[in-house]
Amino acid sequence: MAKKVLVCNPVADEAIEMLEEAGLEVDQEFGMSKEELTEKVPPYHALIVRSSTKVREPTIDAAENLEAIGRPGIGLDNIDVDYAEDKGISIFNTPTATSVSVAELAMTHILVAYRNIVKGTNTLRDEKWIKKDLKSNELYNKTLGLIGFGNIGQETGRRAKAFGMDILYHTRTRREEAEKEIDAEWVSLEELLERSDVISLHVPHTDQTHDLISKDEFELMKDDAVLVDCARGGVVNEEALFEALKEDKIRFASKDVFEQEPPGKNPLFDLDNFHATPHIGAQTYEGQTRAGTLAAEQVIEELERRG
Repeated sequence: MAKKVLVCNPVADEAIEMLEEAGLEVDQEFGMSKEELTEKVPPYHALIVRSSTKVREPTIDAAENLEAIGRPGIGLDNIDVDYAEDKGISIFNTPTATSVSVAELAMTHILVAYRNIVKGTNTLRDEKWIKKDLKSNELYNKTLGLIGFGNIGQETGRRAKAFGMDILYHTRTRREEAEKEIDAEWVSLEELLERSDVISLHVPHTDQTHDLISKDEFELMKDDAVLVDCARGGVVNEEALFEALKEDKIRFASKDVFEQEPPGKNPLFDLDNFHATPHIGAQTYEGQTRAGTLAAEQVIEELERRG
């Protein structure tokens, strides 16, 4: 009898085809609550989930046949990983699959902030020609501070280097090989905040990174600094960010992620020096295809290994 895989969120068609070609029985059911998933999970040998599907202890306890969970994407905060692994369930994610996609979005946010793209578009729609009011700056010879220097941080650094930017980075563990390749300088968080013209975040949301950027950190930044957050909601304290922008403590901020998603009526949206996107960092066709097919490949290999 074929092993069963439950796909809980949309993935690339190529990923579904791979699972079926491997002889697996594949069901797709989206939008389930934790309770509905717990009721549904017992006959399945593998799950494929995105960030919106929560796999918590009650679901894991009910998963009588579960051998593997595939997560197309980076974060695993939606899965009780330690508990699952203690039950003998293997967990897989795809940390490099969407790195280029997110890095390109971070660079897009930086360029939009520096060149007044949104204001230029909106005023033209209002039949205003404010060319002389939209003087801006080049990225050339500016300093980019990367908080986090993993796959996405490094990809962002490579692209910023092509613009002629100087690269600083801060991580708990120095990445000497990558810093030599990209010509980046490892500094303390405080020095990065003080020296950077643009600050881009690329860290997960953990107890250690919660509110990593808050009131004290904004006080260290340059008055004309730009903050870009394509990391995870909760890394930047949104109330402190609002105050920093409102008081012109920093020049501009742009976010792709929020502590509450969707963010609802967030006061940040009332500010002219703030732009945002709805968590689309990984939402490219290329990135999603890589993520889905890699997760499918990992699940197939694990189910075949277990026999």
